[in-house]
Amino acid sequence: MTPQPIMPIAMVALDIDGTLVGDDLAIGPQTRKAIRAAREKGILVTLITGRMVSSALRFARELDLVAPIVGYQGALIREMPAATSTRPGRLLIHTPLAASVARDVVIWARAQGLDPHVNHLERFIIRSDDPLADEYTTFMGHTPDREDDLVASIRHPVTKVMCHGEPPLPTEVALLARARFAGLADVTVSHPHFIEFVAPGVSKGRAVRWLARRLGVEPGAVLAIGDQWNDIEMLAEVGHGTAMPTAPAEVKAVARYVAPPLGEEGVAQMIEALVLARPAEARANAERLAAAAAETVPA
Repeated sequence: MTPQPIMPIAMVALDIDGTLVGDDLAIGPQTRKAIRAAREKGILVTLITGRMVSSALRFARELDLVAPIVGYQGALIREMPAATSTRPGRLLIHTPLAASVARDVVIWARAQGLDPHVNHLERFIIRSDDPLADEYTTFMGHTPDREDDLVASIRHPVTKVMCHGEPPLPTEVALLARARFAGLADVTVSHPHFIEFVAPGVSKGRAVRWLARRLGVEPGAVLAIGDQWNDIEMLAEVGHGTAMPTAPAEVKAVARYVAPPLGEEGVAQMIEALVLARPAEARANAERLAAAAAETVPA
């Protein structure tokens, strides 16, 4: 059950792609300023993403964050490393997918016309002839490893299997995937191009709940912002769940608020309205934004 909202907000949890940054992978100046002001106010700010932690780390460093980072839809949580460290941070949680299941996912995904990849800890593994290798390097800031036989390379549990496909294929096969791997893997769509498979029970919702408890924050006092199906559980686990306006209807349906667009630095505007405003103004803003969302999102 979604917790009741609590003011003042004590923690902000942000998705990255489509929420914090767009295709240019740039964090806007208003967003930087708002996050810095929130941190100076003592608010905990964290990133909760489908990316590997080492890929998310560059954004966390840009924002001078200190809270742990959640990667791979919640399958991996690491402490934020020291500014001088070249390592990704101490491992706090890792919930991998069984090797036999991961191999079956790769085989099944290819039969559906999808192109699977494998993530394990800070490794991103692709088939050796993958034509998108350079694009993945730019997107992640990380050079993928190549394998001639992806299935045979999975000899131990892995963190995640991600499958690329042209929209609307990933969304269309999601129900089939959930039925095929029920009890073996949890399935989510993180982007119109990506369907992902993680260990049962793994979700951003589980991760934000665990992190809030570790940091001593009531779930009702968390502001979480996301834009895709993989954010549904996260938005439902906090008092101030916020969907980006580009989010699917299913995501907006579980959110309390709908943010302004990414191009208008919606993350910054939500932080300014709910976190940085004076207490009475923040409560009034919360009521206004909730009412506006209720009018625009079908029941």
